[in-house]
Amino acid sequence: MKWARAAAIVFLLAVSAMCLLANVIAPASYAHQFRDDPNASPSRQHLLGTDDLGRDRFARLLYGTRVSLLLAPAAALLTSLLAAFIGGTAGFVGGWVERCVMAGTDLFLSLPWLFLLITVRALLPLNVSPMVSVLITFAMLGCLGWAGAARIICADARALAQSDFILRARASGSDGFRLLWRHLMPNLKPVLYAQFWISVPVFILTEANLGILGLGVAEPLPSWGSLLRELESFSTTSAQVWQLVPLILFIFVVSSFHLVLTKEELQV
Repeated sequence: MKWARAAAIVFLLAVSAMCLLANVIAPASYAHQFRDDPNASPSRQHLLGTDDLGRDRFARLLYGTRVSLLLAPAAALLTSLLAAFIGGTAGFVGGWVERCVMAGTDLFLSLPWLFLLITVRALLPLNVSPMVSVLITFAMLGCLGWAGAARIICADARALAQSDFILRARASGSDGFRLLWRHLMPNLKPVLYAQFWISVPVFILTEANLGILGLGVAEPLPSWGSLLRELESFSTTSAQVWQLVPLILFIFVVSSFHLVLTKEELQV
């Protein structure tokens, strides 16, 4: 599995580098319309052809992948920080605080959070700018995805709170905040790291689901959700198989994230 994990890391780095250099690699902007070439087939000028509005598919794939690969980790970082604060504090303090926090976490987990995301996103104005829609979509993902990770971190924090080094730190006169910040949190890094890597592909998949429903990133800014939405017509896709390239890349990227985090999960 080492070679598979190494190949996944190289693949993700290569895709990330191409997306970061989209302004250089792409033949045109993601919103530029070649009005004389709508629905064009792949060519030297348009590697993946154009869509029905004449926009270059290769350019939109690069920019759409960049949106997901930059902001899904940002949402995962927000989720990990919320889970560390909520779960770590509850597990460290224990008692009624832990019971109340875990009861609230269980209630949060019982909610169909994908439908909650859809509801919140549907309440937003339809004329929001693409950049605002991107920030809102991934901010919602980050704020709503903490509960599962918080339960795991709480269990680890509870076990660490009774460990010998914490008891020695207490005996040395360390107060609660110092114990939590200087002694407990550094020892939660492995599980936090694993939860971060688990969250990234989850958020990529969730954004794709929202985009397919038309509630993700606003046009004309592309995302994987809007790119995959174009595959709804089977007759068109079967006649233009190059439209499957975003789906293939999407599968490889999500699978690569899972290969990268496998070793970290085993270590935790």
